[in-house]
This record gives sequence, structure tokens and C-alpha cells, in this order.
Amino acid sequence: MVLIGLGSNRGDSGHIVAAAGRYLVRYAQADFRTSSLWRTNPIDCPPGSGDFINAAVAFRPLAGWSPERLLWELKRLESVAGRLPNTRRNEPRLLDLDLLVFGQKRRQSARLKLPHPRAAQRRFVLAPAAEIAPDLRWPGLGLTVKQLLAGLVDTDQAVRLPDENLGSRWVWPN
Repeated sequence: MVLIGLGSNRGDSGHIVAAAGRYLVRYAQADFRTSSLWRTNPIDCPPGSGDFINAAVAFRPLAGWSPERLLWELKRLESVAGRLPNTRRNEPRLLDLDLLVFGQKRRQSARLKLPHPRAAQRRFVLAPAAEIAPDLRWPGLGLTVKQLLAGLVDTDQAVRLPDENLGSRWVWPN
């Protein structure tokens, strides 16, 4: 099972995240699941950064795909959606797609770290992920997503948005 985190805090964030989530089904062989949208506070972002809209998707990837291939596709989608290279760490962004987990695979390179570092300690990742994959065991920790979320002691906010926020006004660029 692959787990991807989606986020945006620039533009029409809810619709951008929802459209990206719908687009990712192209990389699924089966078991495609999407979370609700969640409004979360910015963590370690520059002053004045707005709230994020976050979500998660989980699926079995296309046969023969590696974590590196999927990461390449995610970065391409961010670019197509209008994301520019960062000039400051954690600056506001139109679309952020993070490969969080790819089965139990582990990677530690300059380009790809699996599982995604710090994701298992972030409410904005775990709250949406717990909706769609509560029993997914986090690689290297042996705990489920649901257990990780229950064990958080942070003060971060994550509020599930009503389903009507999943509209489709935002159209994916060609």
C-alpha cells in the first residue's frame, strides 16, 4: 500500500487538493482511497503563512512501479499544477505531494527518504491518513497510523471539513 499526503495553502486550496487526489487514481492498480479534506495550521512555516488544506490518498501502485518512479510523477504533478521551486523552507505552496509510505520499503537518499521523515509525528498527515488506512503499519515503527495519531501530544490543529468542500471547480491543467 502506498500512502501520499496532499497539501496546499495558496490559491483555491480545497479544490486544488481535491483535484490532485482525483488525478492520482491514474497511478493505482487497486484499492484507491481518499480522505476528507482537513484544515490544519502551518507548522514550521514563515510568518504569515496561511492554514493548509490537507488530505491523504492510499492505493496499491501500478505493477512494476518503484518508489522513485512514483516520486518522479508526484514532483511532475506539482510542477504542472504551478508549484515553483521553493525559495524559502516551508513557504506557502499551491500543491505539495509527499510520498509518505510505499509498502514497507525503506529509502535513505538525497532525493527520497522512506518512510517520509517526521510524518509519523504530524497531525496534518496522520488525521487524514487514519480515515483511509487506520491499520497501516508504519515502516520501522511497527505501530499503526491509528496508534500513532492517538499517541500525539502536540497542540497542532486538524479539523475535518464537510464533504461539500470536495467540489470540482478546480480543473487540472493539461
